[in-house]
Amino acid sequence: MAGIDLTATSPRTSLDVVGRSPASRRRLSRAALYVALSVIAVVMVVPFVWMVLTSLKTPADIAASPPTFLPTEWAWGNYADALAAAPFLTYARNSLVIAVSHTTINLLVASMAGYALARLRFRGSELVFLGFVAALMIPTYTKIIPEFLIVRFMPLFGGNDILGQGGTGWLDTWWALIVPGAVTPFAVFLFRQFYLDLPVELEEAARLDGVSELGIWARIMTPLVKPAFITVGLLTFESSWNNFLWPLLVTRTDSMRVIQVGLSVFRTENDTQWAFLMAGTTLATLPMVVLFLLGQKYFVRGFANAGIK
Repeated sequence: MAGIDLTATSPRTSLDVVGRSPASRRRLSRAALYVALSVIAVVMVVPFVWMVLTSLKTPADIAASPPTFLPTEWAWGNYADALAAAPFLTYARNSLVIAVSHTTINLLVASMAGYALARLRFRGSELVFLGFVAALMIPTYTKIIPEFLIVRFMPLFGGNDILGQGGTGWLDTWWALIVPGAVTPFAVFLFRQFYLDLPVELEEAARLDGVSELGIWARIMTPLVKPAFITVGLLTFESSWNNFLWPLLVTRTDSMRVIQVGLSVFRTENDTQWAFLMAGTTLATLPMVVLFLLGQKYFVRGFANAGIK
């Protein structure tokens, strides 16, 4: 017994108490994560796949019971018939003009406002910022009636007098489709958060070199917040392209209708032309899918970096 060290313990292996090494546990956690993400991805993609397949079905396949996943006959002509049923090229043009206008105005004005709130110190700046934060809490549909009344009684437009009476104001015009909602509080908030994170030494060096405040914003700071521009641009374009209620309220003629309103021609009180509706919806969804695939890296980075700084 004299030569035995009683304090010695049995050799430990690299396995932990539950019999798995840290590397094995990391691999298992990563595999579980991938499985969960794959299931979520499938759940998200299935409705789009169903939409595309339904757009290629005949009325008999759509009415079949039980429903079939794949068409028994591929009706490619549904897309041509859907485009012929309404002036969809006009609707798509209108939607594109509105979405591009909203995106351009929002990026320009919101980025300037966000820069001013983040980098310039003036009396009441915090109060102004709190106003934008409060505006984020206002539900969209509570603003519909006030905005409609402003558009309807806009003075000196559409036959209205100086008091906004006697005409139609901005109704059924580009003004009504573009001006309301062109700048969003969320865009101002997001830009402010990005500009806050930039080092102050950049603007101080630019001021010493005699660069104007507008030049600092345009040439020094703005190129460094590219993810914010991509994120706001995608969100603004998507919101404008998919807007339905507001264009429906302020337009009356086909020449001013947008593509989301145009899809309603396939739904009536007595029937819904599901094949044509799904074909039109597929065409309306395609631009947003392409834009997201092109800008997804910056889009995800924009939300990841925004935060509350």
